[in-house]
Amino acid sequence: MPSTTVTVGSAVGLHARPATIIAEAAAEAGSEVTIGLEGGDPVDAGSALMIMTLGAEKGTKVVITAEDQNTLDKIAGLVAKDLDAD
Repeated sequence: MPSTTVTVGSAVGLHARPATIIAEAAAEAGSEVTIGLEGGDPVDAGSALMIMTLGAEKGTKVVITAEDQNTLDKIAGLVAKDLDAD
């Protein structure tokens, strides 16, 4: 499965609103997507609660893995974006 490392862009990190947006996009993909801190255990990116347990703040590097490149690119783009600025 393809993976990439992304820097968290949201000003509040991967907390309630950003985590929900990312989880919804991952769930819509209909395939396995994980996210985790570099060197840490990945969690299911389709669960906002699991994403929030990472405690990833703005500037934290996370590793995203997905079954296909399009899904990976979509989730990586969301993680890199400041989702609280919308």
